[in-house]
This record gives sequence, structure tokens and C-alpha cells, in this order.
Amino acid sequence: MPVWLTEDEYRVLAAACDRLIPATAEGPGAVAAGVPDYVDGLLGAFLVDPPRIWAGGPTSGRRGGDAAFTRFHSLSALDELAWRMRIEGSAGHAEREFNGPVVGLQEQVRTGLAGLGADFAAAPAAEQDARLRADPAFTEVLYRHACEGMYGAPEYGGNREGVGWRAIGFEGDVQPRGWTDDEVTAP
Repeated sequence: MPVWLTEDEYRVLAAACDRLIPATAEGPGAVAAGVPDYVDGLLGAFLVDPPRIWAGGPTSGRRGGDAAFTRFHSLSALDELAWRMRIEGSAGHAEREFNGPVVGLQEQVRTGLAGLGADFAAAPAAEQDARLRADPAFTEVLYRHACEGMYGAPEYGGNREGVGWRAIGFEGDVQPRGWTDDEVTAP
């Protein structure tokens, strides 16, 4: 179930993400990797507390240590303002329009998905590609976020079980274990 998008928008988003990052012999496509969940989670980051902006750390628990990435940090007031402007835009709030109106990611994605059409998911691949090419600005925004979801830390909703990392031969967030500080920092 989507966090911020409607079911219909989510269906269009999933089809668009799979066109941008399709499954190959080397690995899964965007949908199988959870990319639409990442994008939807980013759009709805402020619907949870703390917002899903910065995962904890320094260890994820994937290679030992505490699974600290699953605990998200609280944002400072300035961080929250900056991230709300990126995600939600200025939305007529005076404190967000000190440099003029800002169109946020939510509006960019919602408008872009509407431009692809409600029937996008059922359209043939060639038609989907043509619609994506018709709005290069939206496609660029979507592709950037699809890549984040495909190759970012799984705690943000995408890259399920590290499938994106495995597809490119990346071991993930591996830190040297059992080394002294001198061994890690010495030239």
C-alpha cells in the first residue's frame, strides 16, 4: 500500500520505474528491487516520526554490529525546513518562500505521473518510452530517484535485500571489522 501516492499513481510510478531500470540477466528491475516504495517513501517522508530522511549508523548490521540504520535521526528545525522545501515545496508558506516559490518533489512527481497518463502501466513498451521521452525534465527527476532507490541503503525502502548492489558487484556497506584505529587511518 502506498505511503503518499494514490494506488493509481503508484501503479504508473511502478511501470515508469521498470521502464527506466528494467530487469536484465544481471539483476532485477526497479519494481522487484522496491524502487517505487523508495520513491513513495521519500514523497511521504514527513508522514512518519522521525521523518525517513537520515538513517542512523554507523553500522547497518548486515556485516555485524548494531542495525543502527533502521533508526532514523530526528531533524533540526533548519534541516526540516530544508527537506520540507525539497519534498513539499513552498506550498504558500511564507517561511519557505524567502527566495520565491519552490515546486517540490511531490508536485513534480504527481504532475509528471499525470502527464504519463492513467493508462501508462497497460500501454505497450514503445508507447511508455515515447511518453517518458515527451517530458525529459520529469523523466530526469524520476530516473535520479529511481537510481537512489535501486542502489541506496535498503532501509530507505528500495534495494530490497541488496539486490541492486549484487547486480553491480558492490558488497554494500561493509566496514573493516576488527581493525584498530591506527590500521584504518595510518598511511
